[in-house]
Amino acid sequence: MGASASRDQLARVPAPEPESEEGLDLNQLPPELLLVVLSHVPPRALLGRCRRVCRGWRALVDGQALWLLILARDHRALLPLARSCLPPVRDARPCLLGRFCERAPIGRNLIRNPCGQEGLQKWMVQHGGDGWAVEQNMSPVPGAPSQTCFVSSFSWCRKKQVLDLEEEGLWPELLDSGKIEICVSDWWGARHDSGCMYRLLVQLLDANQTVLDKFSAMPDPIQQWNNHVYLQVSYVFSNIKPGVRFVSFEHWGQDTQFWAGHYGARVTNSSVTVRVRPSSRADSPPCLPGAGAPGRVPRSPKAPWRPGKS
Repeated sequence: MGASASRDQLARVPAPEPESEEGLDLNQLPPELLLVVLSHVPPRALLGRCRRVCRGWRALVDGQALWLLILARDHRALLPLARSCLPPVRDARPCLLGRFCERAPIGRNLIRNPCGQEGLQKWMVQHGGDGWAVEQNMSPVPGAPSQTCFVSSFSWCRKKQVLDLEEEGLWPELLDSGKIEICVSDWWGARHDSGCMYRLLVQLLDANQTVLDKFSAMPDPIQQWNNHVYLQVSYVFSNIKPGVRFVSFEHWGQDTQFWAGHYGARVTNSSVTVRVRPSSRADSPPCLPGAGAPGRVPRSPKAPWRPGKS
């Protein structure tokens, strides 16, 4: 009985309460250490959440030191480019380097929905004949994020995107530095049983949408019975004039048989890419055309060319 009472007493002994732990106040860290801690936060969270915590954090996120630290660790190859084109320290525009780190515009395809995987979204379209449609590729296109394509009809179909380079994460001092180049590429092809025609027009525009430079290609039509051929048109703007702020990317397609339905040019894997200009290419000519088949080099028309009205 005595043993039973002892067990009852032991059972009634209250468990010790856990010691309270105080949360870590990051504002107590030295500024240099706080900068290192914040550099491990994803850029989107820094811009969307951390910047709103307090004035001190906002100053760090709006400053250059945090983003230069991120570039030095995660994007070392881009650090010299960013350092050479930094805006003034007291620039009133916030988070220029932050947007650059978040949106990663260097080396990324800036064209949205390049293969029609989202239907006609993101494109300004003009329908000719039976209009644009999206279909599966009849032969594979290398490097395409989706094996789908936009298909034109028996009258000229037109499609366009205008890219805001500052909105994509670049800033004026970088765009005007002469240290970047803009590479454009497009793939176009045909059904085996129908020939087609195609045209590409890319324009570099200033803030007022004035054309500063352009590239136009109108390759020879693809003939009927072509084994589902695809060709590539590409060009590099390597001597970019100061003031470029937008890229207009526009192409047309049409069939040569004038058949109802969708037998015209099939366009896909369109791309506009900004990259660092290699020093070894500084004295090279700006035109680097390419074609998907030997002997088929895109050409520009001798006189201004306009597609027929739809």
